[in-house]
Amino acid sequence: MALRHIALFRWQDGTTPEQVARVEEALGALPGVISALDAYAFGPDLGIGPGTFDFAVVADVADESAFVAYRDHPEHQAALSVIGPLLADRAAVQFQV
Repeated sequence: MALRHIALFRWQDGTTPEQVARVEEALGALPGVISALDAYAFGPDLGIGPGTFDFAVVADVADESAFVAYRDHPEHQAALSVIGPLLADRAAVQFQV
């Protein structure tokens, strides 16, 4: 069974489209450098329903050790350094698929 990681972000008030574009640029580089990723998707909320987060990341990996390799990879950590200062709230879950 594979493992799916979902992270949801709520941006701080005043976060600009340019800052979100930098997040997308940082995340977009990850599939090319982290071999543990089997599938990777991310994007802003479409605003269709109430009570949602602003942005989501979905990463599929083979197992727990592949998740740890993704989580701890220096390029992922670099992306988190772009994301972290913008966060008002974050939620995450990992489950088997």
